[in-house]
Amino acid sequence: MKSLEIIGFKRANLEKGELNQIREEGNVPCVVYGPGIKEQIHFYSPAILFRDLIYTPDVHMVDLNIEGTKVKAILRDAQFHPVSEVLLHADFLAFTEDRDIKMDIPVEIKGTSPGIIKGGKLEMKARTLKVKGLASNLPDRIPVDISHLDLGKSVKVSELSVEGFEILTSPNVSIATIGIPRALRGKKAE
Repeated sequence: MKSLEIIGFKRANLEKGELNQIREEGNVPCVVYGPGIKEQIHFYSPAILFRDLIYTPDVHMVDLNIEGTKVKAILRDAQFHPVSEVLLHADFLAFTEDRDIKMDIPVEIKGTSPGIIKGGKLEMKARTLKVKGLASNLPDRIPVDISHLDLGKSVKVSELSVEGFEILTSPNVSIATIGIPRALRGKKAE
């Protein structure tokens, strides 16, 4: 899995006025918590460092460097301003290599479907799947083969076979469906 480093600076004052000043300076207030550290750490980091972490479909492990303290973490939550969509706050979950973590991993469509060749349209029902496993076993993407799908058929989570981690998303959830266009629906009825 891809890794990204974010450099942070501790903040002791947790008041609202202090947070607004941090944001005005172009920084993002953050907190890191979880089993990978003894107590939660409040810090801030330059907003520019979050571009490759948040505005991408990929998932990343984050190497936090908070004034010399190194913490391995994942981005648990990000809060945005409702109008300007500026990043307001980020939560990180520190993890250890010997305990399972839960993450949303994106799916990657593989193959060419006969249904698409006949004029069908690929409809993505689930772009990510919730998984649980050791950080070292989690993949960048979960491959989903659609080469057997015909018109009106779908791939469900129960059809996937994975090793080294467990998929927590319900087995009945459809990942991708080959939709039947209106023009083809009329031909089937006749």
